Amino acid sequence: MDQRVEGAATRIGGQIQEGLGKLTGGGRLELDGKLNEVKGKAIETYGQAIDGLEKLAEKAPADFQEPARRGIQFAREKPLVTTGIVAGLLTLLIAGGRRRRS
Repeated sequence: MDQRVEGAATRIGGQIQEGLGKLTGGGRLELDGKLNEVKGKAIETYGQAIDGLEKLAEKAPADFQEPARRGIQFAREKPLVTTGIVAGLLTLLIAGGRRRRS
């Protein structure tokens, strides 16, 4: 399922949970709903980023389009692994930048 659709469904389900929690006085249900709402927004945002990358891949030189498509497909199938890889790379880049300034 597309991340944007999955995210919207999770977000809306969370809003419903949160509303039911407020209505019934169920603090746990309300909290779970809020967490699902935030999770849904994150999944939607990830889907939008992947869609943006697909548009960039279409504009890439022909030699790079197929590898870019494979990378995007991997990102769609394994969002947590992809997020971990990107976070690790950013950490390395930031740490490398700090060392050069010293």
